[in-house]
Amino acid sequence: MAEKPTSIAIVMDGNRRYARSVGLSNFEGHRQGVAKIKDVTRWAKDAGITNIIIYGFSTENWGRASEEVAYLMDLFAHTFGGPDLEEVIQEGFRVRVIGERERLPLSLQKIITAAETRTKDLLKGTLTVGISYGGRAEILAAVNTLLAEKVASVDEEGFRKVMWTAGIPDPDLIIRTGGDNRLSNFLPWQSIYSELFFTNTYWPAFTHEEFNAILDAYAKRERRNGK
Repeated sequence: MAEKPTSIAIVMDGNRRYARSVGLSNFEGHRQGVAKIKDVTRWAKDAGITNIIIYGFSTENWGRASEEVAYLMDLFAHTFGGPDLEEVIQEGFRVRVIGERERLPLSLQKIITAAETRTKDLLKGTLTVGISYGGRAEILAAVNTLLAEKVASVDEEGFRKVMWTAGIPDPDLIIRTGGDNRLSNFLPWQSIYSELFFTNTYWPAFTHEEFNAILDAYAKRERRNGK
């Protein structure tokens, strides 16, 4: 039987479909989806989980309508620079953002840096958010870093040190909401032995009860990690 997970990752899918199902705008679906992150941070903390990785915006999401992308960038700025951050701080979690940060608006980059600096000494847990994140992009960035350093050879430990997720434990458990049964370029290096759970529930409708049910199901799985 598996012990309780200490690190989880979430593909929070279904914001737009949830909004349409209840007669709201896509923008409101995204707003409620971002608000759900605060709930899950609290639930995770109560369950003894100290590392949470959220898939907030993928490298492929840049292909969405410009109005939607602009709204999401503004929403992230509000989240990392406003009351939402205060709630994460109250839970004692530090904040990290991983991804192609140089593609983000400069104003958002500054807000993210300020949030990371402000929370860097919080020790109860780490909330990592992938923004303009893609697993292949992360691996390529790590390879290019090593090439620039003219490293003759590298082992797994050395490779991990130059990845965006350096210092973050691999997720014991990955949850994807929204009904699709794939990881969509999320943590391909880190997920090789993660337990995967897929639910049809749209992300904004994800409940504490379902979260706990997934943790209970995880505890019943046997994790051999190839042994």
